[in-house]
Parts: sequence; structure tokens; C-alpha cells
Amino acid sequence: MAAKSFDLIVIGAGPGGYVAAIRAAQLGLSVAVVERENLGGICLNWGCIPTKALLRSAEVFHLMERAKEFGLSADKIGYDLDAVVKRSRGVAKQLSGGVGHLLKKNKVTVIMGAATLPAKGKVSVKTDKGTEDLTAKNIVLATGARARELPGLEADGDLVWTYRHALNPPRMPKKLLVIGSGAIGIEFASFFNTLGADTTVVEVMDRVLPVEDAEIAAFAKKQFVKQGMTILEKSMVKQLDRAPNKTGGGKVTAHIESGGKLEKMEFDTVISAVGIVGNVEGLGLEALGVKLERTHVVTDEFCRTGIEGLYAIGDIAGAPWLAHKASHEGVMVAELIAGKHAHPVKPESIAGCTYCQPQVASVGYSEAKAKELGYDIKVGRFPFIGNGKAIALGEPEGMVKTVFDAKTGELLGAHMVGAEVTELIQGYVIGRQLETTEEDLMQTVFPHPTLSEMMHESVLDAYGRAIHF
Repeated sequence: MAAKSFDLIVIGAGPGGYVAAIRAAQLGLSVAVVERENLGGICLNWGCIPTKALLRSAEVFHLMERAKEFGLSADKIGYDLDAVVKRSRGVAKQLSGGVGHLLKKNKVTVIMGAATLPAKGKVSVKTDKGTEDLTAKNIVLATGARARELPGLEADGDLVWTYRHALNPPRMPKKLLVIGSGAIGIEFASFFNTLGADTTVVEVMDRVLPVEDAEIAAFAKKQFVKQGMTILEKSMVKQLDRAPNKTGGGKVTAHIESGGKLEKMEFDTVISAVGIVGNVEGLGLEALGVKLERTHVVTDEFCRTGIEGLYAIGDIAGAPWLAHKASHEGVMVAELIAGKHAHPVKPESIAGCTYCQPQVASVGYSEAKAKELGYDIKVGRFPFIGNGKAIALGEPEGMVKTVFDAKTGELLGAHMVGAEVTELIQGYVIGRQLETTEEDLMQTVFPHPTLSEMMHESVLDAYGRAIHF
């Protein structure tokens, strides 16, 4: 049987792959997508979306516990973990189905199976029905990533979980250890801690949320501790001794090295969230001569691999490991292939959002990074306690921080912690994209009463002009 030919084949249907396929189809190219598991990838099925559904349940539960503060009464407050998880899975299913509909609407051919690249411009797909051979002048790798497993700390789905087990937990942890305090670790710590688990977070770096601005991370940590979490920074889990029950569950003794001392602590559940590794195996990339570095494909700013017609986008192409970065790269590559003028995606213009309680969001350079790059800077801050809307919401704990180039007034970075900051950050993202200066931001009228007024005040504060603080 002759190989089916397309203008573009996309391997992986996550937020990078399916978006690349749709944009290419809009531009008149014939497109096929190969997916081995779920349309929508990890993000829609086992990542961003279902975790947000779980965290929303925890947030509502937390608010119910605070009912009295708002002049309300709520008796016998409780939760059904199975029902919480069921809602989360339903949300994921709805969106995954939506991706299938969008691909069909845009006349993208979907092939479910595992792909390999036997030669340049060729894709072989192992499906339920056998092997299907495809050819295309252009191929986009969008195979994503999976949880990194450290030796001795491997997940078993019973006592030790990855994010996938945590999204469909076999039980509610009573005493939980979370290894790693990046976005994934801290979101699960926040979720289970809010629902009553005695939660300990271990971070090898000198602070939780290590990619965030140090001041914002310190503020968040204070809130986590206030909520009852134990946070161990500059610490490492050296070993896990597992003692499972025959019926499931059991005990885990963690050997934790902290401050030069080795301590043993007992837990009933461990979540390992120590980063991710790219899905680069089994594709035949080495034989093609694709350069790999620490499980990621090396690309240029336009996501080109150095092999003609072969691109890599999203998590497989390296940090930042964010769905919106993958989607944007997908659009860029589709436009490049279609002969349009495409702009490279700049990592420092991509916002990071973490949906713990309080939320954390940032874009651009931290204060320390801006200094390290040699900028002369002006820094502004504004606390939630000075904002009318935050107080009315009952959310007075938080801060907005802005970093400017003192010479040009360029907004170098913005960092926030507090209620709904994951929604607010986009204002600063647009500002940076439009090359806004402090003057433009100062002249902008922010609606009242909104949380966004703190963004204005933080800019004013950088120049000694804050009104409400």
C-alpha cells in the first residue's frame, strides 16, 4: 500500500501539536496528527486542566470553612474525594472531546498510534490495525514530556505517586510528603493540605517556587506555613523505605537530609514532583541525526532541529515547560511552513502561573535576574491590604511587584502573589509585548474597584508616586 502523503505531519496532539495542526490547516496545508494516547495531551487530560478543577473544589471548600467571616452559615462542611475527582475527570473529558471536534472541523486527519521516523520526511505509525506509512515534507515533533523519576524514589501508584496518580488518588492522604516545590508539587501540596492532609514539602533549592522572584517566593512560603504546611528548603530526600499494607496503603519512611543532618520521617503518601523529562525515546531521532540534550531536542529560535523539514515544539524542545508556550510555538511553526512571516517566541515574554493558595504569577526578569544582567533598576511594590476590592473579597494577603529599567522605563518583569493573580498577569504580558514604558502604564486608567488597580499602584511606587500606600 502506498504511503499517504501530507504537507505536514504533527506527532503528538497536546496543546502544541493540535494547535500547530489547526493553524496549518487554516493556512491551506494538508495535515495529519499522530497521537498515541489522548487528544489534548497531558495538559487537557492529566495536567493543567484537571488540576485546576481539583484546586477549584479545594478553594470552594476553603471558602465554605470561612463562611462566618462573610456573614453566612454553613454546617457540617465536608467533601467526597471521589466526587471531586469525578468532576475533574469530567472537565478533562469534555475538553479532550472538544479538541477532536476542532481537528475534524479543520479537516485534519487524526491517526491514533505510536509514531517513529524511519527516514527524513517519513513517519511510520503503529496502530491497532497494523502499521501505517506516511510521508510529508514537514514534520513537527510535539511529543511532550513525563514526570522525572529519581532512583529509589520511583512511583508505585500506591505509596508513592506522580502527578497522574495524584489526579486520580486511591485514597485521601493523612500525612503527605511532596518532593519538589515547582508548580506541580506546590499545587498538589496546596490541594491536599486544604482538604486536611498534614503536608510536608521538601525542596532541594534554597527556596520554594525556585523559578519565582525570591521576595514573592518568601511571601508565598509564609502563607503556606500559616496554612499548616511544613516547608523544608535546601533539603533532599535520600531514600524511601516502603512498608505497604496487603490491602493497599501503608507507611513510607523518608530519609531527609536537611542542614547537614539526616532525619527519618514517616508518611502514608509521597508525591514525587521533581521535574520532567522529554518524550524523545523510540522515535528514531538519534538515527536521523537529531541533537538531544538532557532528554530534550535542541532547536533554534524558530524550533528548527537542524534536519531539513523537522521541527520540535513545546516540552520536548525544553523550558519553559508551559502549555501556552507550546501552543504559540505551534502557530509560529505552522506559519513558517506556510511561508508566512513568523516571529520567534521569547521565553522571557511568557508568563508563568501557579494555582496554589495564594496564587503566584510572573513574567519577565526577577529583581535578582535583572541585576545579574547588568540593569540599573527601579522596583515598585503594592500590597493587597491597600486595595479595596481585595479587602471586600476577604483576600488581603498578597503583593504586586514590578521591575523597571531605570534608564529607559522598560518594564523588565512583574511578579505577583495573591488571589486571582494568574488572571491579572496578562495585563503586564501585553504591556511588555507592546514595549510599554512606565509612563504609558502610569497614564492608563485602571477601573475601580478592581484588583488590577494594584498593578497601577505598583508601577507608581517604582517611581515614588504610589497614592494608596
